[in-house]
Amino acid sequence: MERGLVLVVEDEPAIAELVALYLRRDGFGVHLESSGDAALAAVRSLSPVAVVLDVGLPVLNGIEVCRAMRAAGDWTPVLFVTARDDEVDRLLGLELGADDYITKPFSPRELALRVRTVLRRSSGAVSDVLQVGAVRLDVGERRAFAGAEEVSLTTTEFGLLSYLMRNPRQVFSREQLLSAVWGYSSMAGTRTVDVHVAQLRAKFGASSPIRTVRGVGYSADAS
Repeated sequence: MERGLVLVVEDEPAIAELVALYLRRDGFGVHLESSGDAALAAVRSLSPVAVVLDVGLPVLNGIEVCRAMRAAGDWTPVLFVTARDDEVDRLLGLELGADDYITKPFSPRELALRVRTVLRRSSGAVSDVLQVGAVRLDVGERRAFAGAEEVSLTTTEFGLLSYLMRNPRQVFSREQLLSAVWGYSSMAGTRTVDVHVAQLRAKFGASSPIRTVRGVGYSADAS
């Protein structure tokens, strides 16, 4: 358990055991649950470093579990497992706060990589303060502010915004942002970047420093 405990919530035992096997090989402890209500209880009692959450759970599905976590102020990184690509926009919608997703069938090795990448983004190893316009990020404490008001961000939202703010006025393509922030370039569509930008703009409103450069990508700019 050198890397911490990962909660895997999956109602198909064969998939759950395979995912657990690869995560344990990577040095994680693993706790398995097969239902949404049990998942919420485990989150509260075990404080995992990340949650791998199947969307298609019976009764209380993965979307409802993630929504309940965020409503309770729990911003533990969540990686959704979904059966359909066309669910992505809904899963990464503004109200959910998921950090990443992977579609079935998937490589358990790839899923373990995704978990490592999300946790690397949340490590907070650098302890500086970034500011562009009215938006300020305390990287060490992983806190975000719009003026004097604190804004709650997911691990991925924080990683994306801090990357842009470290390089003010520099324009990055969606492919560059996927590689730099998510840690991969060919495993997900660039629509993922657009959805997270939309999440950040919704949370910061008029204070958002993210500017769209049509046909190219995004930059952080106070103007």
